[in-house]
Parts: sequence; C-alpha cells; structure tokens
Amino acid sequence: MSSNNNQSKLVVITGASSGIGATTAVEFAAKGYKLLLLARRLDRLEQLVKDSSNSLSFENTVIHQCDIIQVDQIKEGIEKAKKQFNISSVDCLINNAGVMLLQPLLTQPLSDQNQMFDTNVKGLLNASHAVLKEMVENKQGTIINISSIAGTKSFPSAAAYCGTKHAVHAISETLRSEVAGSKVRVVIVSPGFTESELLGHNEKENSEGFEAMVNSWEMGALKSKDIADAILYAYEAPKHVCVREIKLAPTEQTV
Repeated sequence: MSSNNNQSKLVVITGASSGIGATTAVEFAAKGYKLLLLARRLDRLEQLVKDSSNSLSFENTVIHQCDIIQVDQIKEGIEKAKKQFNISSVDCLINNAGVMLLQPLLTQPLSDQNQMFDTNVKGLLNASHAVLKEMVENKQGTIINISSIAGTKSFPSAAAYCGTKHAVHAISETLRSEVAGSKVRVVIVSPGFTESELLGHNEKENSEGFEAMVNSWEMGALKSKDIADAILYAYEAPKHVCVREIKLAPTEQTV
C-alpha cells in the first residue's frame, strides 16, 4: 500500500534491470515511491516498466541507461529524475549493481578481476558520492549497499569476488561512522546463495560446483523477493533506527 509521504521520496536503484534490483524496484514501486532505475541494459529496464503486471506500479519511475563506472552518467540520471519529479534530493540509494565471476586467482583473467572491482567497488563509490553531499546537508538519507555472505567469508574460486565484497563491508562500516552524526543511515544487506543471473555469467566448469550444491537443497536458494523484502524493511525502519546489517541465507546453506 502506498502513502502520500512515500510519493515525496526519490529512491535510486543501480543494477535495476534484473534479479534483486528489478524485484526491489517492483517492491518499492508498489509502495508508491518515486524511482530512478539505473542499468546498462536499457531494453531490460524498458521491459520491466512496460510489463503489464507492473504497469500501474511504475507510473512514477524514471529509467536511465548508465554505466556506474561513469559518475557523470549517474549524476545525469539523478538530475533527470529530480527535474521530472520536482524533488530536490535523493532519499535512498540502493547500491545493487554487481558482477560475480568465479575462477581460481591463478587462472582468472585480470580483465575479469578488474571488471568486478570496477562494478562492485568503484561503481558503489561513484553512486554514493553522487548523493552523499546532499544527504549530509539535509541531515537525512539512507544508503543501502548490497554485499554478500562473501563479504565476511571466503570461498575457493572466488578470491577476487570475495575481495570486492569485503571492500563493500569496509566502505559501508567506515562511511556509517562518518555520516551518523548527520543522521544519514548506511545499511549492508548480505545475501547467501540467491537465484539470479550472476552464476550464468560464468563458464560451466567454474560454476558447476556451486550449482550442484544449490540443486541439492530441497528448499532451494533464496529468491530475489527475499532480498527485496529485507531492503524495504531496512529502509522503512523508523529514522532513528539504523539497521546496520541484514545477513540472510538459505536454511540449508552451511557457510
């Protein structure tokens, strides 16, 4: 159910074209928030907002093609949304864009490692930088960073990926201490294995071990909606409450 108060708030979601990002967009749109959806794949964003089952929810949504490595593209999207909605600042940033490429460090191409650090770490910093000054000046705002169980644990064939998510944790916790006095909240959401397109970006020999483990679970992996619900819960907590971290995993996941 939406409220008039929600309609005055602008929420920015990166990596919104699929998976957790797209599902989170649906959840927030249904609550009446004004949305800016950022992703590289414009066709997927267009399909999301045109989907007949979502058409009513997305009437207050701006989509913007964006490579989050390019901070100017992020700022361009934010300014477009502010102008369209006549809103002066972003109330919530959900840093969801991410890449997971699995391979032992010895054999993994440097280009894959650089891509993960560019998207998972530098992209997060770029988007945060684009909204943080106004949040601090307004003494209001929430940044929700989507990390992973891999932000506090390490797994074979995932050295670089785990490194990026450890970085997300370190950045988030440090930033929280820097802006808490300005009433800005920084939240970490750390999912375990989740049904998404991430594993599909890997060669079969690099992902089949993870797939076999997930397929052995009777209850299955997390769904994108499980994560979206956690994100919405953290954001809609009373403003004097900062849900510092939500860590969730499939019941049958042992690590």
